Amino acid sequence: MNKYLLFSLLVLTFSCSNAKKMQDNTQQKENEKNIQSEFDKQGHRGCRGLMPENTIPAMIHALGMGVTTLEMDVVITKDKKVLLSHEPWFSEEITTLPDGSFMGPRKERTYNINWMTYEETKTFDVGLKPHPRFPQQQKMKVTKPLLSDVIDSVNEDMMTRRRPFPYYNIETKTNPEYDGVFQPKPEEFVELLMAVIKKKQIEDHVIIQSFDFRTLKYLHKNYPEIKTAMLIEGFDKRSFDDQLKELGFIPTIYSPDFELVNEKLIKKCHSKNIKVIPWTVNEKSKIDELKKIGVDGIISDYPDLFNE
Repeated sequence: MNKYLLFSLLVLTFSCSNAKKMQDNTQQKENEKNIQSEFDKQGHRGCRGLMPENTIPAMIHALGMGVTTLEMDVVITKDKKVLLSHEPWFSEEITTLPDGSFMGPRKERTYNINWMTYEETKTFDVGLKPHPRFPQQQKMKVTKPLLSDVIDSVNEDMMTRRRPFPYYNIETKTNPEYDGVFQPKPEEFVELLMAVIKKKQIEDHVIIQSFDFRTLKYLHKNYPEIKTAMLIEGFDKRSFDDQLKELGFIPTIYSPDFELVNEKLIKKCHSKNIKVIPWTVNEKSKIDELKKIGVDGIISDYPDLFNE
């Protein structure tokens, strides 16, 4: 074959390959843009009503129901690992101890995760004990996972399903009263969390939420590109303006107890370009009601309700 013809064919093949890659990248970005703009269906702790909370099976099951965002909580172990857990200790409600027994009443705080290595946490089961408030929850042997392992499992699942990657709404479980006992200080907590996020290259797919504004303030100052959500308890009697003043900047999302949400609040948030995503809504009628008045998303223990 003429060497000039061969060279031309190679150039054409390379150009077509690059064009295909660019097309795939463009489609992926378009899919991600659509996820951001559509109603945000968030699975609370994965899907706590159906599977053991804050576990890899819960996250994968939630993805199968079409959630757009996986909501989860993280704490820090003794060896500085970022672990999924709603409390910085092993909860009495969900834990089976290493010897197969259940802990006694008011003993849970003695099982402080911040005093355990990750390997030690793996001896505690959090999926076999029947949950007193979620009878539909499937029972299985499972442990609290590392955030990094959750991300890897989600990526693998999404590639298998050939679906756009979800967002991660990660709550920093910090409390000013727990500094130095159940958790590191907010600055170290955020840095440990961000190290995982950066290593896994999911900065564009992460929202960091917290009731503890200290972590959000530190995050905004040092990582202003990361989306933030201010969590608000139902008993918080401060006005929206006072809450915002305390935070000190405009967050991406305002995330209150759903009972606080009304049309006036939604309009006020939207006027500042803040999305409203309330928690935790577990009735289909209430989901429909909140969607009707204009919320941007909902966090639910039962993400299957979004599809009814």
